[in-house]
Amino acid sequence: MQLEIRRIQAATMVTRLPASVLGNAALTFSAFALVAAEHAPTQPAFLWLVCTLGLLVLRLVVGHCAQRSDLPRRNPELSLRLLTVTTGLSGIAWGALPFCVDAFNTFGLEGGLYVLMLGASAGSLMLSIGYRWLAIVFSLPAYLSITTSLMMHGGVVGFILSCNILALALILYRSALIGETMFIDSATRKLHATKMASSLGAANADIMQANARLELLASCDPLTGLANRAAFNVALQQGIEEAAASNGRLALLVIDLDRFKHVNDTMGHKIGDALLSEFGRRIRNSLPSEGTLIARLGGDEFAVILEGKDASAEASRTAEIVLRQCRLPFALDGQTCSIGTSVGVALYPDHASTAEELFVSADMALYRSKDLGRGRWRKFDPKLREAAERQRQIERDLLAAIESGELEAWFQPQVLLADESIIGFEALVRWHHPTLGFIAPPEIVQAAHAVHLSDRLTGTIAEAGCLLLQRLPGLGLPEATVAVNVSPREFALYSVAELLDRLVERHQIRPELLEIEITEEALLDTVIAGEQLKRLEQSGFALAVDDFGAGHSSLTRLIDLKVDRLKIDRGLTANVAASARNQAIITALVGLGEALTMDMLAEGVETPEDAAALLQLGCTLGQGYLFARPMPVSRLVGWIAEHGRRSVSRRAVA
Repeated sequence: MQLEIRRIQAATMVTRLPASVLGNAALTFSAFALVAAEHAPTQPAFLWLVCTLGLLVLRLVVGHCAQRSDLPRRNPELSLRLLTVTTGLSGIAWGALPFCVDAFNTFGLEGGLYVLMLGASAGSLMLSIGYRWLAIVFSLPAYLSITTSLMMHGGVVGFILSCNILALALILYRSALIGETMFIDSATRKLHATKMASSLGAANADIMQANARLELLASCDPLTGLANRAAFNVALQQGIEEAAASNGRLALLVIDLDRFKHVNDTMGHKIGDALLSEFGRRIRNSLPSEGTLIARLGGDEFAVILEGKDASAEASRTAEIVLRQCRLPFALDGQTCSIGTSVGVALYPDHASTAEELFVSADMALYRSKDLGRGRWRKFDPKLREAAERQRQIERDLLAAIESGELEAWFQPQVLLADESIIGFEALVRWHHPTLGFIAPPEIVQAAHAVHLSDRLTGTIAEAGCLLLQRLPGLGLPEATVAVNVSPREFALYSVAELLDRLVERHQIRPELLEIEITEEALLDTVIAGEQLKRLEQSGFALAVDDFGAGHSSLTRLIDLKVDRLKIDRGLTANVAASARNQAIITALVGLGEALTMDMLAEGVETPEDAAALLQLGCTLGQGYLFARPMPVSRLVGWIAEHGRRSVSRRAVA
């Protein structure tokens, strides 16, 4: 019996060897790529790569030869010893990694390599279930190496992490031991079943039950007890195939918990895990089990697959149930928290023809529901795919547009309402895409943020503003300003002040003539945006708050930052001559500006009646189509000259 078990172990380990080597090779290249991304690889690093890959080839050769010669059956002990020795050599190679990388303790590098080393060890454990020594000889050098490295370089934190690593090693050893025990037990039962014909039925049932347990472990999310992502992928693919064969329908719901990160950050991961588990229990108990698969895809993302001809109606009902269940407070470990959820719904074959396309469609619908305010569900709209493709094309072409000058700055004049004399200009981004046509500024800003080009975009527009400022004295406007918009998100990405300081120094521009327009939200970010706004103020740039009256500014922040100008939102200035409500609001805003000694400029002035009403209400500055539309510099110069001639004529008539 012992010999037969050894044969099964040897055969199983040889069969699993290619998958183990393939995964190890992927991790090996990932580790080397991580080192290369941080620092130029040294000779020891290259030697480590060559050695590690060579050992993987050796393992494959040994496994192939053993399989060809039927060694697992003829001499299983020798097979297992050969596998153990070659696997141990690979483990030693991985353990040597921290000592083959010169800049191993560079911030961010050692953590990534630790994760890869631990991942390789964990993968070895999973693929060595049935013979614990393979996992032990591979993992032990890595754990000892990580522990030694942390002890040498990590201080107190390193010591604590080392203790945890050692504890993890013990846990994994115990898991390997338990796995081998279960494997041997399963193999023993299989052998008994084969030799004992009289008890074949009972033995077969035991084996099937053991396999079912293993399949359950492989397809079940350990935290919630729901299906995991692997099981979800299989179920979605099979569901679509069955629906296609029977001319049926299938619905997919993708669910994301709102504010879950806040719960994790403020109440701890233990409470976060309990929340996920309770949410999973609620939707499992609220939905029918037949024709429904509920899965946790990872983190706080869940999914529900619904089958049947009424899948569309059932999806709507299910989405409402999920939203209702999540609105109820969660009592967790003596604490109570309230969250929400957002749901995206997609249908087969209405919205997609493959599993991958269906998931992407549901995911698009999910993020659309989040954009609309969270706490709701949204069915996929084909326009979302068109919008996503448009956005991807904008992102792909943005850098080339910036570098080629295809993306440019246009300028809209700002005037005194009393006599329409020019006091400044606002720089606005414009891009006419060769295939998409005119790209709206919010789309450009969003794309720049997505592909990490926000600094290039702002730098391009600000430089165009500096070039205009150089020309304005020759056009009779030496004190005119140029305003440049800065998105609040940019303050967290790079130093806006340093970028603008370099530009004004290069072009010899007085910084007070370059006005930085921010939205009210930026004033409320006192951590990142607040510090940068202070630096802009110290550099001498003028600060303006755009769309004032549409957000929730803090008066304290307005005073503290010494904002120079408030721009009244166009929603308040439009048709102000006929709106008593807007007149009252603007009167209050003008009073606030006077109290804080800040200029008030009305945006979106389009009619002489509105301009006259604004002037009567005390707002002296304006900007809008009544005076001029945004225009490129090539047209702006002629417009300034013509505007000057009209102003002279008006004064002469007066």
